Amino acid sequence: MNIMAAAGSAATTPPADAVMPVRAADAIAPGTALPSHYRLCFGCGADHEAGLRLRVAAGPGLAVTGEFTVGEHHQGAPGLAHGGVLASALDEVMGALNWLLMAPAVTARLEIDYAAPVPVGTALHLAAMIIGQSGRKVYCVAEGRSGDAGGRLLVSARGLFLQVPLEHFHEHGRPEDVRGAAAGRSGSPQRPWLEISP
Repeated sequence: MNIMAAAGSAATTPPADAVMPVRAADAIAPGTALPSHYRLCFGCGADHEAGLRLRVAAGPGLAVTGEFTVGEHHQGAPGLAHGGVLASALDEVMGALNWLLMAPAVTARLEIDYAAPVPVGTALHLAAMIIGQSGRKVYCVAEGRSGDAGGRLLVSARGLFLQVPLEHFHEHGRPEDVRGAAAGRSGSPQRPWLEISP
């Protein structure tokens, strides 16, 4: 296996032909909390015992904000958040941007920069926005700061998300989980939940 051959195969910088997508007319209103896309999601699920239970709200334009508090189950080094947990938080908040486009998408590439250690007990304030779209590819950026939007920068990310048809989840997900997700929520007053995200 040639690991280096795969590196850099899907850049997170929008190409020259990228455009700024338009927020969907039936997207959730700015200031409104976004629903969890699945109750057992590690990032946003309310029923995941060790999950982040990340809360995300729609912002203006093509932006969202979120918050989670680093807990005991999120440690890597003693007393500090695991880098993979922080990556998951940034992935989750950037993934939530797809609610604004009302199109299901999956993470294709994620790049993380760690600026400072994040101790257990830190309330991590997250912000993310879409910076371009080229066909099915949606390009995003995000950051996590201590306390609030004006706090110290702790971690940042760039992501590439790929819009996929709902059949993707039926084909690749465990059938009982996909059925349970479809039966368990309606994520938007305007659109059935599974039309947006599995």
